[in-house]
Amino acid sequence: MITVEEAEKVILAQAADYGAEIIPFELSLGRVLAENIKADRDLPPFNRVTMDGIAVNYNAIEDGVCTFKIKATQAAGDEPVDIEEQDECIEIMTGAMLPGSVDTIIRYEDLSLRAGLATLVTNEIKRGQNIHYKGQDKKHNEQVAGIGQLITPTLISMIASVGETELRVKKLPRVVILSSGDELVDIDQTPSPYQIRRSNNYTVKAVLTQHHIDADMLHLPDDELVIKKQLKTCLENYDVILLSGGVSMGKFDHIPKALEELKVEQLFYKVQQRPGKPFWFGKHNKGPLVFAFPGNPVATFMCLHRYFLPWLNASIGKKQKLALSAVLNSRISFHHPLKYFLQVKLQQNEYCQLVAIPVEGNGSGDFANLTDTDAFMELPLERNEFKKGEVFKVWPFA
Repeated sequence: MITVEEAEKVILAQAADYGAEIIPFELSLGRVLAENIKADRDLPPFNRVTMDGIAVNYNAIEDGVCTFKIKATQAAGDEPVDIEEQDECIEIMTGAMLPGSVDTIIRYEDLSLRAGLATLVTNEIKRGQNIHYKGQDKKHNEQVAGIGQLITPTLISMIASVGETELRVKKLPRVVILSSGDELVDIDQTPSPYQIRRSNNYTVKAVLTQHHIDADMLHLPDDELVIKKQLKTCLENYDVILLSGGVSMGKFDHIPKALEELKVEQLFYKVQQRPGKPFWFGKHNKGPLVFAFPGNPVATFMCLHRYFLPWLNASIGKKQKLALSAVLNSRISFHHPLKYFLQVKLQQNEYCQLVAIPVEGNGSGDFANLTDTDAFMELPLERNEFKKGEVFKVWPFA
């Protein structure tokens, strides 16, 4: 049995690059860039007006002019109109290109408009005000986004502005989710008194969907030959197999034997943690990885967030956010030689601190309890008592 830290190290050592693919930029939200994006021209591409009002040459104001004749009106997208006389101005709208003969924008709020004339009603005018200058944000060929950057709605806006209609993004691994056991029936079936409906596989698939992986799902019966045949097919067609249950020491737990016969090397089995102690991890000699999580729903859910998702982020080169920590809201005791992943609900207190409120359920089979929680709090292995007010790492899932 190994520690959580050792298990994490072994798993992250198996991070793999699955290459890149080109997709339409409008389908790229949530993916990870595999190329650097550069500005195809200066941003903004011209001196841009940022207030509705009039455009004047500031020299006129310095010479005492306070009333200007409106020569023309220029909307955003119109060709610029220049003034010819010092006491002329252009009525101009936000987003318009600044004409070359003017250098200052005076907003409507600082003007009195009447009979084609614009008169200043304030002395608080500065040369060059209310103008977003060409290239002020980014210069032509300057990088605007880089490899490993998560594509967010704000980044979509930037990508659109530089004319990138297709993007090279990191390719995601091919994943299959396997459930096992004759005690499980599908959700549209009525279970017998000694059966339950499958749910772990749908939970795992939902989490993966949030990370843009469209995983396949299969169910393995308690049949040794069928299990081996299905596992062989999966190892030939997927990069990752996510198993829920079937790796313990029971009489009908055929999966470990089948994996061994199919040349999947066990890299570890059992981790000093609760939930999720009987966690099995291995690698086929041709590359595919096998994450065999314990069958209990809470254990599967925790291991997925604590181990698989960090591995996924490392594999696709996603830049990591800072680890989150929270203040424990009440005293907790845990008298086992295991690292405890406590289910918690996260709130913010009046000091803007993240606070973790324990929501203890009925063990790792109590999946109903998960619906009332937001995260797992990782409590150190070396201790049995955890005081209110102490700060520990949390793994959010909601």
